[in-house]
Amino acid sequence: MIRVAVAGAAGRMGEAVCEAVQRAEDMQLSGRADPRLGTELEDVLGDAEVVVDFTVPQVALENALACVRAGVHAVIGTTGFELAPLQEAAATQGRARVFVAPNFAIGAVLMTRFAIEAARHMPRAEIIELHHEGKLDAPSGTAARTAELIAATGAPRPPIHSVRLPGLVAHQEVLFGDLGQTLSIRHDSLSRESFMPGVLLAVRRVGSLEQPLTVGLETLLF
Repeated sequence: MIRVAVAGAAGRMGEAVCEAVQRAEDMQLSGRADPRLGTELEDVLGDAEVVVDFTVPQVALENALACVRAGVHAVIGTTGFELAPLQEAAATQGRARVFVAPNFAIGAVLMTRFAIEAARHMPRAEIIELHHEGKLDAPSGTAARTAELIAATGAPRPPIHSVRLPGLVAHQEVLFGDLGQTLSIRHDSLSRESFMPGVLLAVRRVGSLEQPLTVGLETLLF
């Protein structure tokens, strides 16, 4: 059984992760860290093999560094913070493995992969990302990574348009334009359950990763 603690456990994503871990036959929910529950990360680190973090950008980096110092693997879904200090700490400590993904929905990873292929033939693109009104970072980590990977093909880095409205969960469209035609590649997460298979896959795989810090669910899928 993999002992899993969840940071940000009282949030909407945190609650969904707790439920998914409890349903998984090979995992045990060992702790819930959230100020709203009266618990801090240090209260649950000692019993955990893996910490899943869905907090806020200001907290996620410190949580991840604390995991690395404690030798506990971390799976991070929070975006909007600088990865360089985490990369350095993980490489120095050498024991814990850290996995970061802007998006844990398998369909979103496929969307980005298809967009990379399309950019090789239709280089002009723009990205529209839409999220619930409570999402703090804009653009989203998924949109920023999609733009980065499209630019890596040699195409111009696409502009990103961010929308924050009630009623949304997580949505992204990559719109390509060329002479007399357009191509739209879109992914919609209609509920937070869409992220759970990817989160559980990362929990199962993080301890066996070769690199101290790994970014992107595609590294586990392809």
